[in-house]
Amino acid sequence: MTDKDFPRRRSIRSFVVRAGRMGTGQTRALAELGPRFMLPFEPRFIDPQAVFGRLAPLVVEIGFGMGDATAAIAQALPDTDFLGIEVHPPGVGALLRHIGERELDNVRIVQHDAVEVMQHMIAPDSLAGVHVYFPDPWHKKRHHKRRLIQSAFVHQLAQRLAPGGYLHCATDWQPYAQQMLEVLSAEPLLQNSVEGYAPRPPWRPQTKFENRGLKLGHGVWDLLFRRAIPPSRPTR
Repeated sequence: MTDKDFPRRRSIRSFVVRAGRMGTGQTRALAELGPRFMLPFEPRFIDPQAVFGRLAPLVVEIGFGMGDATAAIAQALPDTDFLGIEVHPPGVGALLRHIGERELDNVRIVQHDAVEVMQHMIAPDSLAGVHVYFPDPWHKKRHHKRRLIQSAFVHQLAQRLAPGGYLHCATDWQPYAQQMLEVLSAEPLLQNSVEGYAPRPPWRPQTKFENRGLKLGHGVWDLLFRRAIPPSRPTR
């Protein structure tokens, strides 16, 4: 399957843009830092070296919410660049505020549908990693078609990873975790880093919501897959 096989127009989206109140700090960060750290959606591949001003591993985070984990990861890994994708304005403003408060220079944001951003703005074989943390599980059976982790999109994500690059998903909804495991395991470009679910990698911080759920006995499931490295050709 290639990008030509991926639908150009989608009638089903994995998100609903909800009206959310922008706080004063978020509004100020959007006005002051948005022009520097936000990239407009454009149907052409970005040049990471031009965007970040350096050559470094690039990780994409899809649906970063309010940006707490994104900012913490970016601060802990200053030698890695991060491109966050989010559709909700309050979340974008919140991550921009984190960027300003933590003086981060290795984060950029695209406020747009992640499926379209990955298809049109991210070149194949270019990413060191992709993070998909706690996407909407769309609990009702009739809404399962809205879930982000579906075979066509996972194939596209796998194509964007460089050989050896990783796809890291996490969810607190077990039925969605089971679907993720099935879909990721069926993708021929990916290999599971462990058998079944993975322990939480050290780079993913636990959120307040996650800690509260764990105290209540709720589970969290991490999945860590890597793009297969082609075998080297024997030399004559």
